[in-house]
Amino acid sequence: MNTTTFDPKKFVASLPLLPGVYRMLDEAGQVLYVGKANQLKKRVGSYFQKTNISPRIRLMVSHIARIEVTVTRTEAEALLLENNLIKSLKPRYNILFRDDKTYPYIVFTGHEFPRIAYYRGAPQRQNQYFGPYPNSYAAKETIALLQKIFRLRTCEDNVFNNRTRPCLLHQIHRCKAPCVKFVSAEEYAADVRNAVLLLQGKYGEVEASLRSAMELAAEEMRYEQAGALRDQLQALRTVQQKQYMESGKATDADIVAVAELDGELCVTLAVVRGGRHLGDKHFFPQNAAGESASEVLEAFLAQQYLSRTIPALILTSIPVASEELENLFTEQAGYKVQIRHAVTGERRQWLDMALQNALLALQQQAGQQAGQMLRVEALRNILAMPQLKRIECFDISHTMGEATVASCVVYDDFAMRTSEYRRYNITGITGGDDYAAMRQALLRRYQKLQQGEGKRADLVLIDGGLGQLGMASEVMSELGLDIPLVGVAKGVERKPGMEQLFRPLVEKPLQLAADNPALHLIQQVRDEAHRFAIAGHRAKRGKIRMASMLEEIAGVGEKRRRNLLARFGGLKGVQQASIEELSQVEGISPVLAEKIYQQFH
Repeated sequence: MNTTTFDPKKFVASLPLLPGVYRMLDEAGQVLYVGKANQLKKRVGSYFQKTNISPRIRLMVSHIARIEVTVTRTEAEALLLENNLIKSLKPRYNILFRDDKTYPYIVFTGHEFPRIAYYRGAPQRQNQYFGPYPNSYAAKETIALLQKIFRLRTCEDNVFNNRTRPCLLHQIHRCKAPCVKFVSAEEYAADVRNAVLLLQGKYGEVEASLRSAMELAAEEMRYEQAGALRDQLQALRTVQQKQYMESGKATDADIVAVAELDGELCVTLAVVRGGRHLGDKHFFPQNAAGESASEVLEAFLAQQYLSRTIPALILTSIPVASEELENLFTEQAGYKVQIRHAVTGERRQWLDMALQNALLALQQQAGQQAGQMLRVEALRNILAMPQLKRIECFDISHTMGEATVASCVVYDDFAMRTSEYRRYNITGITGGDDYAAMRQALLRRYQKLQQGEGKRADLVLIDGGLGQLGMASEVMSELGLDIPLVGVAKGVERKPGMEQLFRPLVEKPLQLAADNPALHLIQQVRDEAHRFAIAGHRAKRGKIRMASMLEEIAGVGEKRRRNLLARFGGLKGVQQASIEELSQVEGISPVLAEKIYQQFH
């Protein structure tokens, strides 16, 4: 600790016995840790008085150069501020959970014939939302099941409004074709009501409604309709049989279980909506070494719910100081939120199942990590780099020189780190000049490192042979950086397992056996860089080609293009617009609107 500039005893003496948030910073001004306190003086002072603190916290304290505090009116307000600061600053000593930004929902739009769709983002008042779902698969699977039972439309408005005959989904009995009036608004509304009831877990009401409608249709000799309702009932029973968590009530609950295995922790979130189990999601906390399961659980609850939809009931596998969180969650949600641990019966079964799944996730992660450790150790030995940990890999993608994109992916601490991936749109070079593209990407990436920003790689992989490697060596020399480089060429036959590894100042390429763990690691990182580059290239190429399609339309000059893009928020919006919507743009006649529509369809 730099005691010449920071005197902890003097600083703590100046603190009030009030609630608030404290931020611990190092000499470079980087935030090490953010915490909350009911009494700032006692909480901050404890870091410098305790003798039994963990090695991790002792290390953190040794780096403290100054502490900043913010006094709040209540401890609940401190909890909110602490959570916001942790999410924005991501301090290296706080327990962190990966933030998925938004969870998926199922939405019913507010149209005469509502559309059922998968949705992420801010809710809109005219629509009806169900969720959140733990992952996209759970939401999309539920939509597919509802489609099978109720045959609701999933198409966008521009498709729905311009159909003249039923689409393929109607032919395979997944849609009732409301676009061409094959179903009345009343019958379709009944299907939507039943779908909503099903999402709310009210199976009995849905079954009774369908059976009553089927019997009435049979009595009135509308046998085709009766048969369709019979099929809906059969599909509904199939859905019920697939549910493993079945509740007598339409319960909305989140089940949160914390498991530990060999010092590693996993938090599993099981989501139950309307009495139906919608799936699980596993979270592996960062910076949690030496922390107790209860501390990890409290951090998870705060980070998970203080900025998202909260269910009325949260079940936890271990006790948690819940009163403060309950009050804050209740205030945020606008209804009573309960956090419970001591439960029995069905709810205890839910907790046991979530805990079992958390342990299974830990076992699977341990197996995967052991394999990754074996790969890294093999590469360390081959390259004589015992400290090798962080690998960055570059690839270039284009089509005949068009829409050139470079990718950089990162492998660190035995896993791909997707949050650190970067793409670079390459400009100002001759189309197809991969060397110039690689040079531009490397300069843009490592000039920041030269200026002291970002993390230093232990090894940089270049997708290419001697030429690409030579260009990379020039860039590193120009920047004054001494980072080991390896070029990965596909070999003469360009088959997996035949890769050649080129190193600066080493004339003969290295070729590893196809079953070598070190080669498997190189292939894993190289293939990810290739995938990431291709995805970026295709998106850029599609955007360019859509733009050129708009420019090719006779009568659409610069001003009209600008009006179209402004009205629909970009080319994708123009592509999805109907003829009627296009004709409402200033300067676009109905004839020109039809021309534009035909260009994109």
